[in-house]
Amino acid sequence: MSASRLLSVLLLLQSRGRLSAQTIAGELGVSVRTAYRDLTRLQAAGVPVYAEPGRGGGYQLLDGYRTRLTGMSEGEARALFFAGLPGPAADLGLAGEVTAARLKLLAALPTGLREEAARTAAVFHLDAPGWYREPEQTPHLPVLVDAVLTRRAVDARYRRWRAPQEVNRRLRPYGLVLKSGTWYVVAATERGVATYRVSQVLDAVLSDEVFDRPGDFDLGTYWTSYLDAFQTRRYTGTATIRLSPRGRRRLPDNVPPAVVRSVDSTATAAGAEGWVEAVIPTESTEHACGELLRLGVDVEVIAPAELRLTMAETIGVLARAYEVH
Repeated sequence: MSASRLLSVLLLLQSRGRLSAQTIAGELGVSVRTAYRDLTRLQAAGVPVYAEPGRGGGYQLLDGYRTRLTGMSEGEARALFFAGLPGPAADLGLAGEVTAARLKLLAALPTGLREEAARTAAVFHLDAPGWYREPEQTPHLPVLVDAVLTRRAVDARYRRWRAPQEVNRRLRPYGLVLKSGTWYVVAATERGVATYRVSQVLDAVLSDEVFDRPGDFDLGTYWTSYLDAFQTRRYTGTATIRLSPRGRRRLPDNVPPAVVRSVDSTATAAGAEGWVEAVIPTESTEHACGELLRLGVDVEVIAPAELRLTMAETIGVLARAYEVH
């Protein structure tokens, strides 16, 4: 017995009134016998479904009965339409299913909340990818979706940043994550659980292997710990800098949030005109130089000496390149 199908029968009766078993069977793509059995199970569960005999008869709910699902508050009705994210749903190959689900839920809402939900849907739109970049191509995402839902392993060819750049992996996908418009698959391998960027999957083929996802694995908890570990691996050093007031205002548009937070927590006054001195985390000398150069004359590196020297050398090259003759 499908609990979701029983819910569908209930919503059909609630949104459309009296229906014959034949109509219910046609709507849900099941046999008439199955429809009768589902109606009997709803009655056994305490749902007040009764049959009206004769021509034009059928099954309907007792007048005034409504499911708890439709006992939504105004805020819940609004929130319902934040769940229908057309871009990610299309990526996953579920656009049709999401649309159908929203329509069914909308039909089940009382009139006032139905209008509220429709108004909310009309004035909010989600565009997940960030600015200044094209959306990533993920042609193998549907295969990974299938693997997650059917718990089948995938033989994948993956491109990574370190040598050898192309590697073959057997992935046992535990889940998918959409982060700032970028899809990631969390999967178990012989080396343990790891995270892979879907756009870097060059080939993916479903295998015959069926795996069990650990009962204690929680995708949200894993992702949070992964992000924390990523930040730890990312920032391997620190630098001391001086910032002008304008440089501090421009900081959020030019460096990652972790750097902004570090400036806010460590800034101390450093001379006149509002300049401050602060300690920031750094990935590498080269990377830090590139980020800080975006701030131009509004930043000065105090330490380490290697970063200060790299900044000076880079600025010298730029000065010679733009020297006016």
